[in-house]
Amino acid sequence: MRFGEYLYAKAVTLCFLGIGTLFLDIFLAFAEVPFAFLFVLNAAAGVLVVLWLVADFLIENSRLQKLERVMNELPEKYLLGEVIPKPVQPVEYRYYEIMKTVSQAAIEVAEQATREKEDYCDYVECWIHEMRTPLTACSLILDRAKGVVECKEDLDKAEEVSQKLKQELKRAENLTESILYYARIRRAGNETQIRQVRAAELIREALWSQMELLTAAGICAEVDGDFDMYTDGRTVCFILKQLLINCAKYCPGCQICICAGNGKITVEDNGIGIPSHELRRVTQRGYTGSNGKRLGGSTGMGLYIVKELCSRMDIGLEIASEEGSYTRVVLNFEGEEESGA
Repeated sequence: MRFGEYLYAKAVTLCFLGIGTLFLDIFLAFAEVPFAFLFVLNAAAGVLVVLWLVADFLIENSRLQKLERVMNELPEKYLLGEVIPKPVQPVEYRYYEIMKTVSQAAIEVAEQATREKEDYCDYVECWIHEMRTPLTACSLILDRAKGVVECKEDLDKAEEVSQKLKQELKRAENLTESILYYARIRRAGNETQIRQVRAAELIREALWSQMELLTAAGICAEVDGDFDMYTDGRTVCFILKQLLINCAKYCPGCQICICAGNGKITVEDNGIGIPSHELRRVTQRGYTGSNGKRLGGSTGMGLYIVKELCSRMDIGLEIASEEGSYTRVVLNFEGEEESGA
């Protein structure tokens, strides 16, 4: 608060003090009080008023600065009414009660919103876990169906249908897993389980889980390197799956090179690449880009979820690409966040 703002707030009080002093001077002048005495009296009164203004300004400014520090340290600003000191003056105490009432109402609304959000996340997770059961059952039924086919021609047709159905089931499973992680990043809590894992194991697990899609897309993968790290293995594996799914979707027939070393996992393909003007937007929620619009079937959520998970786990994410040449995604587990290039 500036001193000018403080004086503006005290304008009414100062006006009444000035008017009172003027009437007092007129009264004393009619009473034939010496001019020298009036001058000394007014000067003393002026000095006292100035000292009072300065002292009161310093006190009020100190209180405001303390209140601002408390507010800035609060993670949720609506909690300010619960932590501000209780005033002594009656008028300020009334303002304090009003602010506390508003703060309590805001807390109730926030808690209700949090409960509704948690209920939504619980429902989504429950639905996904239930959805996985019939997907797994369908896959098992297809495997058993191949054993009851008698002639070779029927067997070949059944095998072809089985592979196509498995691909679709894998896509459905990937979508449900994406919804699961999207629900988790909306939660207020942290559900990561940090443990020591090997990068090569996570890469192999991700490749194996997406083998049907990669094979159908004619993609071959090359893996090199390894290192130990402390992280949530399930989440990192999911991130790698999303990158492989993007390769299968946008770069059929390409070659993928996955390198692990120096605390980084690099996934690079020699596919269609990303236009330079779209590169910084590919991690935005719902952004599909020209490739997604051209090929269709894109939700624009994959890289957004990857970015949010990396941010939560302090994993640096760097995406580099050249249209018609390559796309490279680097996961940096050294805790240094990198920007897209």
